Amino acid sequence: MPISDTKARKAQPGEKPYRIPDSEGLYLDVRPSGKKYWRVRYFMHGKENLFTPGQYPHVTLKDARKKRDWVKHNAAQGVDPKVLEQEERDKQKRSEQDSFDAIATEWFEKHKLRWTDYYAHQVKVGIEREMRPAFGHKHVTKVTPADVLRLIQKIEERGAPTVAVLTRQWISQIYRYAASTLRADHDPSAPLRGAVQRAQVTHSKSLGKEDLATLANQIDTQGGWRINAIAMHVLMRTMLRTGELRAGRWEEIDFMRAEWRIPAERMKMRRPHVVPLSKQTVTLLQELHRSTGLGEMMFPSLRHPSKPMNKTTINAALARMGWSGRFSGHGFRSTASTLLNEYGWRADLIEKQLAHMPGNQVRAAYNHADYLKERREMLQWYSDFIDAIMQGADAPPVPERMRA
Repeated sequence: MPISDTKARKAQPGEKPYRIPDSEGLYLDVRPSGKKYWRVRYFMHGKENLFTPGQYPHVTLKDARKKRDWVKHNAAQGVDPKVLEQEERDKQKRSEQDSFDAIATEWFEKHKLRWTDYYAHQVKVGIEREMRPAFGHKHVTKVTPADVLRLIQKIEERGAPTVAVLTRQWISQIYRYAASTLRADHDPSAPLRGAVQRAQVTHSKSLGKEDLATLANQIDTQGGWRINAIAMHVLMRTMLRTGELRAGRWEEIDFMRAEWRIPAERMKMRRPHVVPLSKQTVTLLQELHRSTGLGEMMFPSLRHPSKPMNKTTINAALARMGWSGRFSGHGFRSTASTLLNEYGWRADLIEKQLAHMPGNQVRAAYNHADYLKERREMLQWYSDFIDAIMQGADAPPVPERMRA
């Protein structure tokens, strides 16, 4: 006689497990612990097997009978229901692994070593604060252009169009990665190119020699904390990017050779860069070493000495000196480039010192110290030039062999 729901509900545990049969191989297995499980007996290749639809009452009698019929149907077709159920579990697991968030995180981990720390932090924040809350839980194939559009419009509306553009670009890169690993066949961000316009970029302004002289003199008297003042003087005389300078470590400085050897992972172009140091720069770094030389960072954060100074520190110091809107830390590079070109220095030396990517990238990988002697002479001339204009004197002559 088939089991009823009432009988299943009232079944009490005994000292040993016992069965209450239903029909066609389905029965309720009552355990001494009080737990009750539905079981289905079926045969595959002449051997008896057991399939467990689930625990009562989470799985009702009606659902257990439906599952029994499914088991019997597949077994009759020669398909083991246990194998089918395991495949379904594996599919569900893969679905969870193929969520947008999981693939975005995987993409980030595979690519972050190629990026600067600052850019990697930008991307990580984009994934965690923008993409994850919006559609991170969705399967990667279920994210739609409408999802992406809502996200980038939301970012744009809060006054961050550049972040919106970058977010769309990162989503596109994540989908290219997903496609390359055969987990997606479309990019929902593709139709949205141009949906948000990046704010017009204002390139760093360069200073003429009179303004540079004024600023250089101001740094010593109005530059604030001495470490910040040294940072601006060194930035002025090395043509480094602000991020490359801020993250400088004492292990990179060779005082005997008067060189700053920056490893590839800290350079924008991901190639090692040797900066010859002028006598004035060496003196500045020796002074700095007396203040921060016991730590790893050359220009540490005031509050967190194990971390570099904040990316806004130099621009904030310039603003306090009255240069807000007129000049930024990155402008030291363009100023040096402009003045060195104006005074006739060879363009190839200037480009090498700026660590721009040359045409022959393969050759560049083996020649990161190219023109080191000539660049040393150029940076020494530039430091002497800065000292001269600070005192109102004439610029030193440029050697003929160094002229363009």
